[in-house]
This record gives sequence, structure tokens and C-alpha cells, in this order.
Amino acid sequence: MTTSIAEYTDPQRRHDFVLLFDVADGNPNGDPDAGNLPRLDPETMQGLVTDVCLKRKVRDYVAICALEVPEDDRTGLEIYVKHLGILNQEHQRAYDALSRSSQNPNRETIRDARSWMCHHYYDIRMFGAVMTTRINAGQVRGPVQLTFARSIDPIVPLDLSITRVAVTNLETSSGGRSRGRQALAATDVAEAELDDSKTTEMGRKAIVPYGLYRAHGFFSPHFAHDTGVTDSDLTLFWEALQNMWDLDHSTSRGSMACRGLYIFSHQNARGNAPAQRLFERVRVQCKDGVEAPRSFSNYTVAVDDSDLPAGVTLTRLAE
Repeated sequence: MTTSIAEYTDPQRRHDFVLLFDVADGNPNGDPDAGNLPRLDPETMQGLVTDVCLKRKVRDYVAICALEVPEDDRTGLEIYVKHLGILNQEHQRAYDALSRSSQNPNRETIRDARSWMCHHYYDIRMFGAVMTTRINAGQVRGPVQLTFARSIDPIVPLDLSITRVAVTNLETSSGGRSRGRQALAATDVAEAELDDSKTTEMGRKAIVPYGLYRAHGFFSPHFAHDTGVTDSDLTLFWEALQNMWDLDHSTSRGSMACRGLYIFSHQNARGNAPAQRLFERVRVQCKDGVEAPRSFSNYTVAVDDSDLPAGVTLTRLAE
């Protein structure tokens, strides 16, 4: 059974959703504590992608969408956690707009600053924010929560060597062999005796040959009411989950794409069925005889939409 658009974009309903995406020959989410290797569960060797990584992609997608809107109509599409952003400066904007002092504000002033931030910043309205820093704009608990994404099968992270024909510095050892480049005058460089075997530099590149990942998400209408989420906000969020991969291409990402978005919408704001029971209806498994999955076609996705609990409807997107 498939819902109408009004149901799965209705912020007064509870929504639980399953997101499937894959990566081929790329690093979906590097771990800085492990030399930027793809994140994984060391016990099962399943790949991991953090919720923070997924939210970053949503933020970037919304920021690009905002550029397509006339500047006067961008209210509500600003991004709070943005590249090179300074959070306290964003908080100060609220106080300046309200003509209030940010020094020792009372509870009412903080509440008004919080409301201003929710109204203007999409990611605060959807994901929440802790704004109790030097300039206090309160705290917001967002209606959208995401789990870590976990690969269906174990992955094999590859740490590959790469080379570059241009070196960084020119340094000559006591034996006369080149080890890199210093800041030398042009004449000195011309006269230097270089060893051709030392005129390249080595680097590393980490990739996952292939991985199909699954994440779960939750939308709470109670928190949405508090932050002022609209049906347009929710529509944009579903759009971002489907299309944000196409705006995030880079040499390190490889090929990434959304492979499925399954939204269970509840009539009751508190929910008509446990989320885990609904998630169990989406089953993903590798096809028989495939020893090393290398494409989405190596998997089958089965969705049981028969006899859904009363008050629950299902929307399938990006299949």
C-alpha cells in the first residue's frame, strides 16, 4: 500500500524510515583516528557511516537548494552548522535581530533567541542544536534522528598506494640524492643533480570496493511542533535523502547513490506500531551464489507491505 504525498510529508504524523545507499570504489566515511580508513565494526567487519556524515550531506543539499531561491525568500533555509561557520556569530544574529543584549540574557530573551534560530535555520529546525555557548541561544531537540548506517555484508577496506610526479620540496642529501624540494633559486635547481627515481612522492587512498548500507531514521511530530517544521521542510528532507549523493561527488567518495527510501507513516502522532516491527518488513540480502558483492544487482530487497498495522501506511521512494 502506498501513501499519498500529503501523508508522508505531514509533520503532524510520526514517520519511521529505512534508507539504503551504496558505495563503489570509494570511502563513504573516513575515520580520522584510523588514518582515514573507512569506518567499520571490528567484530563483524561491517562498514559504518555516522549519522553526522549523513546530516552533513543533507545540510549541503539544502544550502545548494537555497541558492536557487530569491534571496528575500531564503528565510528558513539557512544552515547553522556550515563550512567555516562560527556558531557564536550565528547566535549574535538572533540577538541583533531582536534588538536585545546577549550579555546575561534572562530566560525570556533566551527563549526568543531560540525561536528566532529555529525559524531561520533549517538544520536547527530538523536536527536540533545545543546553542548554550558563550552567547546563549538555548537548546533545541530536533524531530529528525538518524542511526549509524551499517553495511549489509562485511566490507574489505583497501589502503592503496598512489604516486605524484610533482614533488613538494627539493632536498639534497649528503650523498647528492634528491629527497624533495627546498626553496632554491632557479639557477640552483637547474644545476642540481637529481636522481630520477626520487622525483615522485607517495600517497595513500582508502576505498571500499563495494558496500550496500542501511540506516534507520525517525521523525517525531511532537518535537516538530516545538521547532516549527512545515510540510515543505519534510518534503525537502525526503528529497535530500534521495538526491544529495549526486551533489557530493569527489575523488574520495567513488560512486555513491540512494538505493531505496521506505517511509512508514503513522496516523497517531505517538505511533500505531513499534518502529522495529516496521523495519523488519524491509529485508535486504545478498543473492545466492554471490561470494563478493560488487553491485546493487547482487542484492534483493523485499518489502512486506501486506497486512500493515492499522493506521500505518508505506511510501516507497528511490527504488
